[in-house]
Amino acid sequence: MATGKARDDVKADLKTLKDDVKILADDVKTAAREEGQRLRDKAVEADAQVRAKREELRERARGYYDQARTRGHEYYDDAHERFEEAQRYVTEQVQERPIQSTAIALGAGVVLGLLLAGRRR
Repeated sequence: MATGKARDDVKADLKTLKDDVKILADDVKTAAREEGQRLRDKAVEADAQVRAKREELRERARGYYDQARTRGHEYYDDAHERFEEAQRYVTEQVQERPIQSTAIALGAGVVLGLLLAGRRR
């Protein structure tokens, strides 16, 4: 009979062990779900931070672009004004001294022609 009691004790121990394993498996599943949810929450938070940073950088880039565009317009306007001023000056000088202007243009043409002809040799 001792073997029958031992067998019953082993069966009881196995049942207890099975119950403990089942409880442990449920605990592991619950912990895994909780950890998965925590990781999903972290991912959502990180995504929100990345989106906010991206928008901040986009706004900063727009500011730099607008600033560069404004400066470009200013430089263009300044250069255009200087070019017109130089053009008026040259026109006035040619009208005041037509013979001298023609002689200077002829001399510049000859020098340029000699330079270009020298390269061909």
